[in-house]
Amino acid sequence: MENKSPILVAGAHRSGTTWVGRMLAANPKTAYISEPLNVLHRPGVFSAPVQHWYPYITAENEAQYLSAFRELFNFNYHPFAEIKSIRSRKDLLRMGRDMSIFMRGKLRGQRVLLKDPFALFSTPWFAQKLNCQVVITVRHPAAFASSLKRLNWPFDFSNLLGQPSLMRDHLEVDRADMQSIQPDDIIGQAALLWRMIYRFVHSTSNLFPQFNIVRHEDLSLDPVAGYQSLYGALGLNFDEKVKDTILNSSSSENPTKLAKNKTYSVKLDSRAALDNWKKILTAEEITRVRNLTEGASHLFYSDEEWK
Repeated sequence: MENKSPILVAGAHRSGTTWVGRMLAANPKTAYISEPLNVLHRPGVFSAPVQHWYPYITAENEAQYLSAFRELFNFNYHPFAEIKSIRSRKDLLRMGRDMSIFMRGKLRGQRVLLKDPFALFSTPWFAQKLNCQVVITVRHPAAFASSLKRLNWPFDFSNLLGQPSLMRDHLEVDRADMQSIQPDDIIGQAALLWRMIYRFVHSTSNLFPQFNIVRHEDLSLDPVAGYQSLYGALGLNFDEKVKDTILNSSSSENPTKLAKNKTYSVKLDSRAALDNWKKILTAEEITRVRNLTEGASHLFYSDEEWK
């Protein structure tokens, strides 16, 4: 029988979740929906408020989110809530796009494909409560740090410190580090966030072996084989059109680095872009990232992959 389980693509932000989500959405039986757990999400798409980046959803607090996700998974759009939030032409165009995604999804019986890095700490809940098949992306910690440095994207750890259940269950050991990190220390923030996220991913994957953990680097080196394997694991049909989409997104004719105004583009020379972090970070920054992430980085990357 055709697999109708929703698919969730999660991972640290700037770890390739958009690329993976878009490539899985090359299958016409999927409906790509982006980041309902983004603090700035559109109310037409997701009716529940989100107070923190990386919210931790469990049985304890699911009442805040469950009905909204069930509505989303049934492609129930909220046009009146969206209309009230419109402030620009861009908002209006986005509303049209989102409404069409929801209408096509409902009419064609498509499978929900949720791309949301901020669902990372909630992946067990999505699997158990909403029967999601979970894909988690991993990106080299130095590449992650270099991306945040290039974009000048800091992270406010009050988003994690302000979630008592998340701290209790997973992050209490990191409290002092989060409280002492400086607000302008993007490299230190990136390394600390990476360590916490992927320590969680490793421990969670032991409890949920059905989760699909994919390294950004492996997909970049051999996109067709990597995505074909992932398609098979998710029960999606991999055809020539899908293959062409993947090749087009990763072609050597694409730029090796994205412009800052194209942060979410998925067209990149995937092989050539792998070493960008070695040009963006200084030797001292690379050493610092490795030292700060060594509690978890060795679980995903070898010594050779730091050279």
